[in-house]
Amino acid sequence: MVERDLRGRGIRDERVLAAMARVPRHLFVPPEYRAAAYDDRPLPIGAGQTISQPYVVALMTEKLALRGGQKVLEVGTGSGYQAAVLAEMGCEVYTIEIIESLAEAARKRLAALGYEKVHVRAGDGFYGWPEAAPFDAVILTAATPRVPAPIMEQMKIGARIVFPQGRGDLQTLMRGVKGPRGLRLEAAGRVRFVPMVGAVETPRPPDPTERVPPSRPGGSE
Repeated sequence: MVERDLRGRGIRDERVLAAMARVPRHLFVPPEYRAAAYDDRPLPIGAGQTISQPYVVALMTEKLALRGGQKVLEVGTGSGYQAAVLAEMGCEVYTIEIIESLAEAARKRLAALGYEKVHVRAGDGFYGWPEAAPFDAVILTAATPRVPAPIMEQMKIGARIVFPQGRGDLQTLMRGVKGPRGLRLEAAGRVRFVPMVGAVETPRPPDPTERVPPSRPGGSE
């Protein structure tokens, strides 16, 4: 998987490749899908959710430019697979899942695998994890029309964020850096994620501090 679907498709960060090689992906999918666990495609994990395809996990992780020791907020725990990859990168991970059954299953799975630096919470990720802030990096693994204001407030100046933006079948993968005047965003390809739900669904006016250049073609989930 690592050589064919990650390095073979342009993932170059050796620390990301090593982390992906260490995480036992087959333990993050239901038993009936374990034969396909290392295929480069998303798989169902229950409750209408999926585990992202390996290439997209690697791409989003690489876009965060992590070097270990950072505190990372993840919104959308799912199976816990992305959180495990971030932990293998040497990060302390705070991950939130709105579906309580998935959050509890991920908590038990990550604990059984020894990921002591992954903290799991059931709740609406829109509000982030204020008592653990500020964060060095943020990753959203569900599609959202915007970065929630509470999450913006919990990011350090210079913190990076990666998230799928949009509400249709395909979204734009965005990478951003927080500056003194807001997020500097750039597009990094097209992806397909389940939508983020909860408070983020409440409409709000456009934010003029979010400067977004045109989308570029790229990988998809």
